[in-house]
Amino acid sequence: MKKLLLATTLILPVALPAAAEGELNIYAWADSISPDLIAKFSEETGIEVNVDSFSSNEDALTKLQAGSSGYDLVTPSQHFVKIMADEGLLEDIDAYELDAYDQLDERWQGQWWDPENDYSIPLAYGTAGFSVNRDKYDGPVDSWSVLFEPTDLAGSIALLSYPDEVVSAAQLYLGVEYCTEDKAEMKKVYDLLMEQKPAVVAYTSDNIENRLGSGEVAAHFWWDGNTLRLRNSGANVEYAMPKEGLVGWLDSFVVPAGAANVDNAKAFIEFMSTVENATEQYNYYAHSAPVEIDESKALYTKENAPELFPDVPVVFAQACSPAAQDLVTKVWTDLLR
Repeated sequence: MKKLLLATTLILPVALPAAAEGELNIYAWADSISPDLIAKFSEETGIEVNVDSFSSNEDALTKLQAGSSGYDLVTPSQHFVKIMADEGLLEDIDAYELDAYDQLDERWQGQWWDPENDYSIPLAYGTAGFSVNRDKYDGPVDSWSVLFEPTDLAGSIALLSYPDEVVSAAQLYLGVEYCTEDKAEMKKVYDLLMEQKPAVVAYTSDNIENRLGSGEVAAHFWWDGNTLRLRNSGANVEYAMPKEGLVGWLDSFVVPAGAANVDNAKAFIEFMSTVENATEQYNYYAHSAPVEIDESKALYTKENAPELFPDVPVVFAQACSPAAQDLVTKVWTDLLR
């Protein structure tokens, strides 16, 4: 019946709102989608694509919670896909029926954040950790202690401006479970971050590339592929592989509830998930691809991109209960007070 109704809609284009024709509004992580692919999509389809950027999952969630965002596609990380779906903020697009779904590596199908694959198709995955400027620091980077209990790096560290991945990393280091509701356990996290605070020169998620690459700071909480891109530009930086593990993330395409251009959003997801375009996106973004790519044309391998192939545990961030999330928020709010 759903397919019959869809077919009926397609032969009655006058029933569609004018805004649904020829436009696609995307809200994505900054610089995460290849501009060449956006131009190619527009050329092939005639759809005008507009892209705005966010720098945290929290910003994306707030935008959707406010309602009437005007966006047709958003790219949150896995735990925020779960949060958004549970809050009724996402359109059920029957993602499992898309050709893009068949392109997915099986390990990303039927995951806890979207068990029926109703809402999302993954775009990229990777890790969050910390990177160092080797012109400023030549010590070890095999433990989170280097960042959270610094000696040589004291006074030359920068963290992100939001708690999501930083608190998760602190939990990994301390052996505290993600999403714990135990106040005593989260007090350990708070104490660690408070003791570190005098060594931190900035809590910011903007302009990280210039801050780290120029040597303004010697260490920055950052992401794998971003470090790779900076290193390939000539900067003497290294992505740490702490023995306690890295924080895993996977960003996906989702459609906000009530989006005006759902068909165009689906068309873009399909376009980005073809082998040819996924390979181009992988080469641009320098984060791992969850869909099939042409390995013969892939720029990054274990040999030249160790950032993308961690040899330490990777623990993906979880969607926490309200009680657990309140503890994370309290830790961060009190830290930055």
